[in-house]
Amino acid sequence: MQSEVREADASGDGQTAGTADGFDRRMLIDGRLVGAATTFPTLNPATGEVLGHAPDAGVEDAEAAIAAARRAFDTTTWATDTEFRLHCLDQLHRALLDNIEELRELTIAECGAARLLTNGPHVDDAVAIVRYYADLLRDYPMSEELGEMEIRGAKHRRWVEKEAAGVVAAIIAYNYPNQLALAKLSPALAAGCTVVLKGAPDTPLVTLAIGELIANHTDIPPGVVNVLSSSSAEVGPVLTTHSDVDMITFTGSTATGRRIMAAASATVKKVFLELGGKSAMVVLDDADLALPAMFSAFSMTSHAGQGCALTSRLLVPSARHDEMIELLAQGFGNISHGDPAHPHTYMGPLISEQQREKVHGMVQRAVEAGAKLVTGGHKIDPGFFYAPTVLTDVDPDSEIAQEEIFGPVLVVLRHEGDDDAVRIANNSIYGLAGAVYSKDEDRAVAVARRIRAGAFSVNGGRFFGMDTPFGGFKQSGIGREMGIAGLEEFLERKTFATVVP
Repeated sequence: MQSEVREADASGDGQTAGTADGFDRRMLIDGRLVGAATTFPTLNPATGEVLGHAPDAGVEDAEAAIAAARRAFDTTTWATDTEFRLHCLDQLHRALLDNIEELRELTIAECGAARLLTNGPHVDDAVAIVRYYADLLRDYPMSEELGEMEIRGAKHRRWVEKEAAGVVAAIIAYNYPNQLALAKLSPALAAGCTVVLKGAPDTPLVTLAIGELIANHTDIPPGVVNVLSSSSAEVGPVLTTHSDVDMITFTGSTATGRRIMAAASATVKKVFLELGGKSAMVVLDDADLALPAMFSAFSMTSHAGQGCALTSRLLVPSARHDEMIELLAQGFGNISHGDPAHPHTYMGPLISEQQREKVHGMVQRAVEAGAKLVTGGHKIDPGFFYAPTVLTDVDPDSEIAQEEIFGPVLVVLRHEGDDDAVRIANNSIYGLAGAVYSKDEDRAVAVARRIRAGAFSVNGGRFFGMDTPFGGFKQSGIGREMGIAGLEEFLERKTFATVVP
């Protein structure tokens, strides 16, 4: 693997900020681990106490990171040396595995992720994404022959080559920082892009820890990966409008996604958006209610309901409504919540007091508007916990049934048959995911096909995985993450033709 980029080895001083809490981190810019002029605190959401501090990047830091990424893309062979990229992805995977327990503890502490669930997308599955894209790159065809065509008496050979999209600004949400960061970094690096990754201000340390591993344990060259943390409202606009950024990949709220899409339009950047959801679980009249009731309880309290694809609307046949409510009350009441570090805790806290206030405010307004509180609906102290909550007798057009809550709150809606269920499920600006339950699988699939959403679970089937494309319809986003489609988001296609002698 003789490559000029290997001569420009990523270097860092290998030191963290070294304060008493031991959780402070540094940013990665142009191959070096650096601080910023100021820092900002990050809290442990289970206690509300300060966990550590992160560098508070400003406009100059963002511009330096973009310049480094531009330089690495334009002046090195990173984008064209596939073997070297494979080598670096292998190193990154090994570094993550070697440090996975430290990463797990940090994720539990900063995100409030339950230890019980960190073997999934919070940590273990997230690390496996790097392995998936390294393996995919080994066999992925970067060119495609279209065959010969006769034009005006001459034969023309045509083919398509795929090349890296360029400099990528990757902006992630707080809820699954390892999964979101690695689901963007891994395919972007495999494709040959360079990246400026900005962690969420609520969970900066986890993302910065990945940057430290890259600096200290891989041969990824300076500028290829840059990792920022910031609480400033000025940094995001720099990443989304800068002329040296070719592509934006963003996971977060639909409101922010709209602003990013507008900002990117000035320079016509390529945009991937994975945004909000208000997904519906449809229970048909022949279904065994026990399974969707159990799935709803565990799904809506997983990571305290802070998941964009969770089925936060449960559509139940009117004739079976009371039976389902009884099962839900029992299921939600059995969810263990508390210290996320405890091995038997299932549900941890919300990320912040601000988020808890948002959730509680939506629940209170729903009750005031006539919704019935079945269970939950209150805060749990200390920390930022919220009781698992079920609401019924909800107006399908109301705020609680239309807006993303991002908390452990399930809204139950009645339907009068398959057509009515489809109508209610599609009554949303979102279209990220959904679920259908029926004893007749063909009937369930037929209903799922009529609902405008990017992924569907039928009778409990799991659609989320490293090899399955994930993304939404309507205002849930643009493009697909994960799988082959996730790699191709970071590639451009160039068509060639030559006259055959």
